[in-house]
Amino acid sequence: MQYRSLAKLVCRETKLRARLLLEDGTAVEGCGFGFPDTRIGEVVFTTSMVGYTEALTDPSYAGQILVWTHTMVGCYGVPSRDHSILGVPKNYESDRIHVEGFIVSELPQPNHYLSISSLSEWLKESKIPGMYRVDTRAIVKKLREKGVMMGILSIFPENEDVDWGELEKKLRTAERYESINFAYAVSPKSTILHEPGSKPVATIAILDCGIKYGILRWLLKLGFKVIRFPCWSKPSEILDEADGVIISNGPGNPAILKDVIETVRDIVYSGKPVLGICLGNQLIALSLGAKVYKLKYGHRGPNKGVVDVLTKRSYITTQNHGFAVDEESLGDSDLILWFRNIDDKSVEGFIHSKFPVMAVQFHPEGGPGPYDTAWVFEVFKKMVLNHGNG
Repeated sequence: MQYRSLAKLVCRETKLRARLLLEDGTAVEGCGFGFPDTRIGEVVFTTSMVGYTEALTDPSYAGQILVWTHTMVGCYGVPSRDHSILGVPKNYESDRIHVEGFIVSELPQPNHYLSISSLSEWLKESKIPGMYRVDTRAIVKKLREKGVMMGILSIFPENEDVDWGELEKKLRTAERYESINFAYAVSPKSTILHEPGSKPVATIAILDCGIKYGILRWLLKLGFKVIRFPCWSKPSEILDEADGVIISNGPGNPAILKDVIETVRDIVYSGKPVLGICLGNQLIALSLGAKVYKLKYGHRGPNKGVVDVLTKRSYITTQNHGFAVDEESLGDSDLILWFRNIDDKSVEGFIHSKFPVMAVQFHPEGGPGPYDTAWVFEVFKKMVLNHGNG
């Protein structure tokens, strides 16, 4: 395949150049920032305007190169982790950046009273490559037309060069996103305890496949003691101390998590209250015999409309997923449709007809927002506190 290089860009701010190659042969050049490196991942996009610290640290983005559609990213810099709630950082969704690379249109200097570093400095410190001064909306248009695809991103000094042919060779021989077990990579290696600021109202066990801090912040705010378990934990370990269980969000293809699916099935049949979020929604469906499929370009952003099919009320939600539950497969699973996506009519949540089980595909914690569906946690709290009391 032949690649035509553009006239050399002037990248005075960072003195780094960048090249992005998609698997369909699309080649993009721009300026680089962050850490000089070459990374391969599934190229996806988000429609968010703000919230890049939350997105970059969201474990659900593991294995992906994230394209940001808003024109300027980095305006408010990077805040301190000391800005927290009960020890959980307020502006982050985990303890590190999880994306393979970050692509933005323009990279302004930060100006905010909470900022302790620039976006470029943070990525450099975290050893994550970034690309800017490119038409991100053209990249997004390509992804919407052809669907998300594998890509390779290379950041290098402006006085050096990277061969397109070498990038193509690495990309073609790379393992595909769908076949990699990212959940095990982002799950904690041992149990982690979080205590609320007062006497706990109950104990929630989390099967942690890559949970977002936003979920922890809401649970602690509601007075729960929280115990996070690695996603390979046995059902007995999780259920012994739990008044309720959350099956968390996380990255990757849910269908390859065979052992986790079996664990989730045992948790559902235990009869204890269960809430599934995002990946957790898919794992519950799979554990009960339903099916999932891959969306063409996924749902990623804070402006995704859903409708509660039981009340006919609609809500704006934050979402980050590339797979969805097949509604036609719910028939024999005892799952009842709860939410549906307003745009493509995909399943956005369900409840169980016999057990105290509820699940949503979107993120009710919505960091940094919106909070339209935070009431889902209130419903779960009532379910937990009323369990066994008729």
